[in-house]
Amino acid sequence: MKRLGHLYERIVDYENLYNAYLNARKNKRFRGDVLEFSHNLEENLIQIQNELIYKTYKVGRYREFYVYDPKKRLVMALPFKDRVVQWAIYRVLEPVFDRQFIYDSYACRKGKGVQKAADRLQYWLRKLDRGRKNPYYLKLDISKYFYRIDHDVLMGILRRKVKDQDVLWLLEKIVRSEDTKFGIPLGDHDFEQERIDGVGMPIGNLTSQLFANLYLNELDQYAKHELHLHYYIRYMDDVIVLHESKQELRKVLEEIDIFLRSELRLQLNNKTAIRPIRQGIEFVGYRIWPTHRKLKKKTAKKMKRRLRYLKKAYARGEVSADEVRATLMSYLGLMKHADCHRLKQKILRDFTLKRSV
Repeated sequence: MKRLGHLYERIVDYENLYNAYLNARKNKRFRGDVLEFSHNLEENLIQIQNELIYKTYKVGRYREFYVYDPKKRLVMALPFKDRVVQWAIYRVLEPVFDRQFIYDSYACRKGKGVQKAADRLQYWLRKLDRGRKNPYYLKLDISKYFYRIDHDVLMGILRRKVKDQDVLWLLEKIVRSEDTKFGIPLGDHDFEQERIDGVGMPIGNLTSQLFANLYLNELDQYAKHELHLHYYIRYMDDVIVLHESKQELRKVLEEIDIFLRSELRLQLNNKTAIRPIRQGIEFVGYRIWPTHRKLKKKTAKKMKRRLRYLKKAYARGEVSADEVRATLMSYLGLMKHADCHRLKQKILRDFTLKRSV
């Protein structure tokens, strides 16, 4: 593979920085930090440009908070200035890295996404089901993926793909940011983390999405070119493999487990399983069969809970009708791709907005 060069000048180009600013402020233009940055826009962009050119740039201090989607996760948000830098990097590197990914990798890629991944898997299931051979699926579940990404391994991957030393300097600044020590949650129901040097990516960073996809692209290439798996699909760290033989999938699982441990320093957890496809496959928020698909129970419960909260928040005057409508339309779009007519009718029948007097 040809290593990539002459990228840094494209990243620090003023026009790229300006477009990165437009990307970073999208849907956030009236937030305080965005307004403050925008007030002296040209001066701030030139400052970023000079810091990158003269290698004085330092990653800002992360703001930490938790989200519950679908379970409690630690999210680390950068100051707006650093988000502009990340967009400047992403705009240049994402297109060139994307060309190296396999077709059936669907997360954080233009023209891909959840629905395309679900459609592709269901197409394969129908194709195999016509053979009447009752095939099986292997579902890989990587333990605490974002928290276990190894910085040394990641930088090794980046050095194999990028020869521009200035770009590597900047990427290493972000990967090994002094303000961040990630690590592994102490248990499935314990959200305190043991902070460890050299491990983990912050959930919430734009570059984390790119790095996480690039990291598991190593597994994709191994699965396709070494194991020669045809029915292999990945959405971030959610991987499904289909095969007519259960015994063959057991061999595949063993090979992949060795590869993950030795090459990427990752581990599979006990949710990894081999089952017949007639049970349906949980993937990207759906349970998928050859003949139909439904929303996962967790997805439906989360949706109902969110809509109940929005109704109460609207009644208290905390959210606008437009915000509620945007969320509702998003959920209706999700349900449009599943067999859940009764659920949709119940939600629409019960969903009325009233302001408290």
